[in-house]
Parts: sequence; C-alpha cells; structure tokens
Amino acid sequence: MTNLAALRLLVLDVDGVLTDGTVMLGGHGDTEIKAFHTRDGAGLALWRDAGYHATFVTGRSGLAVQRRARELRIDRFWEGVRDKAAIFDEVLAHFGAKPEHVAVMGDDLPDLGMLKRAGLSACPADAARDVRERVDLVVPSAGGRGAVRDLVEHVLRGRGEWDDLVERLC
Repeated sequence: MTNLAALRLLVLDVDGVLTDGTVMLGGHGDTEIKAFHTRDGAGLALWRDAGYHATFVTGRSGLAVQRRARELRIDRFWEGVRDKAAIFDEVLAHFGAKPEHVAVMGDDLPDLGMLKRAGLSACPADAARDVRERVDLVVPSAGGRGAVRDLVEHVLRGRGEWDDLVERLC
C-alpha cells in the first residue's frame, strides 16, 4: 500500500504522459511540435500550490519541452536521457528525496526502471501493456489528455488536500 502522505515529488515522462506521444517535425526537421493538455498544467499548478515539486525526465530534447517546463515553473528537468533508471538517483539527490517520496508517471518500457523504484508508480490509460501490468495506478485518462491531472487529483484527494486547494480557486 502506497503512503500518499509521504509523496513530495512528481517525476514525469513527457512523450506519452504529458503528450499523446505524437512528435511532429517541421519542414526541415528542425522544428518539433508537441501538444500539451491544459488540464495537466492546471493539475501541476495545484500540486505546486500545495507546496510540492515536479520535474520531467524525458528521452527526447527540444524547445517544446523547455518552453512547457518554463510555463509550468519547473526549474530543473532532465531531457535527452537514455537511461532513466540511472538518472533517477540524480533526480532524488537534486530534490533531497527518497524513492518513497516520489510518484513517477511513465508510459513505455524506458520508464520501467524509474517506475519500479517509486513510492507510487502510475501510468496513463493508454500506456504500453507491460507498463500497465507493473504500476500501482493506471489513471483513467490517456497520455496528453489529462493523465497527469488524474494522478495529482488521486494523490491530493487521498491526502485530503484536494477540496481546500479547489476552494481557494473559487
């Protein structure tokens, strides 16, 4: 059983979690376009407003990820990561966290190493079968369609913090 009260950090893959996994390349291949869902951004804002941290660990690099990180006020993130399991210790050290303090959301095989070590492992509804079978939580939304918001809401509701945070918005 996951201790939701211990979670302080969200570690998120980007392609397939914050996006639907589609990568569109511009005419010369130098422009990359990604679509991000505003509901995920709102969920991450609530997470941040509750006093917690979030970061990205992604296998790809690009201006779209960098811009979205800035928009969401994510100061430190890892991109172009080949071995996500190996970088997980660096992420923990940077945030001063232990694995049991971390919720990880991934959608495909490269994410399994981080998911295995997390205090709470989660994936979108449309994640790869091998991921869905190994995580603690499969959220109802697909990647890029509110999956991160579902995770944030699950954790904050489970801790009894959700209603107060929503009330502040009214």
